Amino acid sequence: MAVLSRLDVDMCNVHAGGTIAMMEAGLEGLTRPDGTRPLLIAVTQLTSTSEERMQNDLLIDRPLDEVVMHYAANTKIAGLDGVVCSPLEAGKVKDVCGKDFLTVTPGVRFADGDKGDQVRITTPAKAREIGSDYIVVGRPITQADDPVAAYRRCVSEFLGGEK
Repeated sequence: MAVLSRLDVDMCNVHAGGTIAMMEAGLEGLTRPDGTRPLLIAVTQLTSTSEERMQNDLLIDRPLDEVVMHYAANTKIAGLDGVVCSPLEAGKVKDVCGKDFLTVTPGVRFADGDKGDQVRITTPAKAREIGSDYIVVGRPITQADDPVAAYRRCVSEFLGGEK
C-alpha cells in the first residue's frame, strides 16, 4: 500500500474478507507522511457472485445480503472510505454505514443490453437512484460498436436519468 500511495491514483481497493485488521493495516500503509492518501475502498462480494456460488464455492453459508452488509460494516469500522458492492445493495449499505460512506458499483448495464456474466445488475440511472456514488461500466462500453457514444450514454443516464 505504501508503494501505491506514491502513485498518482485517486482510489485503491482491498477485499473486505481480509478482516478488519488487514483493512486497518492497508489504510495505514496507504497514508502518506503528510496524512494525505487516495481513497481506500473494500470489495464486498463480486457482482458476478450469486448466493448459490458464494455458498458452494466460498463456503459462506449466510445470506448474500447479510454477508455484504457485514463486510460493509467491518469496512466502516476499519476506517475505509467505502465499498465495492452491487448497485442493488448500495442504498442498504448507506443505511448501514451512513450516507457519506462511498459505494462503487460494478454490474451496471444498459436496459437494452446484454448482462453477460453479471448476476446483481441494474442500469446507470437506477444505480444512481439507489445510491451508487461511482459506477463501473466495462463491456457495455468497451464492446460497443461506438465506445465513445456508449460512454456518453452511460454518463447521461447516470447523471440525468434514463431518457
